[in-house]
Amino acid sequence: MLHLTRREFIQTLAAASVAGLLPSPALSDSLQSFYNFDNFGDVRLLHITDTHAQLNPVFYREPHLNIGVGFASGAPPHLVGKALFDFYGIHALSPQAYAFTYLDFTELAERYGKVGGYAHLKTLVDRLRQDFGSEKTLLLDGGDSWQGSGTALWTQGTEMVEANNLLGVDVSTGHWEFTYTPDIVRKNIELSNSTFLAQNIFLTEDALFDEKPAYDEFTGHAFQPYSMHTLGSHDIAVIGQAFPYTPIANPRRNVEDWSFGIRAQELQELIDKIRSDDSPDAIVLLSHNGMDVDVKLASIVTGLDVILGGHTHDAVPAPVHVENDGGATLVTNAGASGKFLGVMDIAFGNAGVRDIRYRLLPIFASVLDPDPQMTGFIAESRSHFAERLDEKLAVSESLLYRRGNFNGTFDEVICSALRKAGGAEIALSPGFRWGSS
Repeated sequence: MLHLTRREFIQTLAAASVAGLLPSPALSDSLQSFYNFDNFGDVRLLHITDTHAQLNPVFYREPHLNIGVGFASGAPPHLVGKALFDFYGIHALSPQAYAFTYLDFTELAERYGKVGGYAHLKTLVDRLRQDFGSEKTLLLDGGDSWQGSGTALWTQGTEMVEANNLLGVDVSTGHWEFTYTPDIVRKNIELSNSTFLAQNIFLTEDALFDEKPAYDEFTGHAFQPYSMHTLGSHDIAVIGQAFPYTPIANPRRNVEDWSFGIRAQELQELIDKIRSDDSPDAIVLLSHNGMDVDVKLASIVTGLDVILGGHTHDAVPAPVHVENDGGATLVTNAGASGKFLGVMDIAFGNAGVRDIRYRLLPIFASVLDPDPQMTGFIAESRSHFAERLDEKLAVSESLLYRRGNFNGTFDEVICSALRKAGGAEIALSPGFRWGSS
């Protein structure tokens, strides 16, 4: 007799449905089972990152090319397509195949539908909080949530601050948030219910001399560097790591009072201080470094249990185990555009973290019922811009995407438009390469 594990059974159902062998209710049931799993451990960390103000469900094609250099070559997150299948044991045509790779994207998009959407995300967040115990659960936002849509721009990020408040975000850090300029950033932080953290942003000497606002004038920290959280009977320290190269990737004039950087030495000193002063059961770095930088940082800095990473939009199904002089650190990255929710359950023993279970859950909008409160908020927020949002700009007759190391089909559309509109022979795109499909 053939015996299938629960995971294999679900994947078989999904593959059969794609082949047209099952009715849609069976597909829906199989995907719903994707979110049903046993609780584990003492603390649950929920992680979103790089949502880029995508409040509604989207199509999102993962890259067909993701080049890693040096130590990163051929390793996560630089695995795509079949290489990713083989490394993580994912089956073709399965829900995981649709979520984590570009293979058969058009076919699987028609079968599984759109992903993400804050109303659907909230349904899952609330369910996972309630199942585990809200007093033992923390929701962390890794940054790039205030920017990425028209309404986010037109409201200067406040729409997303309010959406994250409704979602229940507890801790956050940033990157594109800073392009709204310091006054707006501080206003949005005041509006936010979450604790905004960034250990690696300091006031410049001129800003300190001019007595510009600082979280700590003595240390020079522009923002709170870390926060302590009691979850059940355990204390968790969360350190914020904002994007270290913001003045290079974004207009320097918008952040002229602040100095950025990876600041590994300052981070190590802060970790040692937290271990000494607060004696937490675990220390978590909420990072917007990008995954390759986080993996390298984890090999240098000791005392971190987990890095919840963002910036490079990498959907990595399992944490990367990085050894260092102090033991090891787990490094994760949770995708982008609201497509995924990272779920990390931690069990503690006498010597701190004993074991960790991690899942990166795709948000299948066709399966998760939208939360009514979030649905109402989105409708009300966007009703003020209905005429602008309803304007039809163009119709695509083929797949357009922006995801890859260099370019995508949408970049080609942009370059063709620039050539036609400007009468140019050559047009160049900066290869922004991150966006919905």
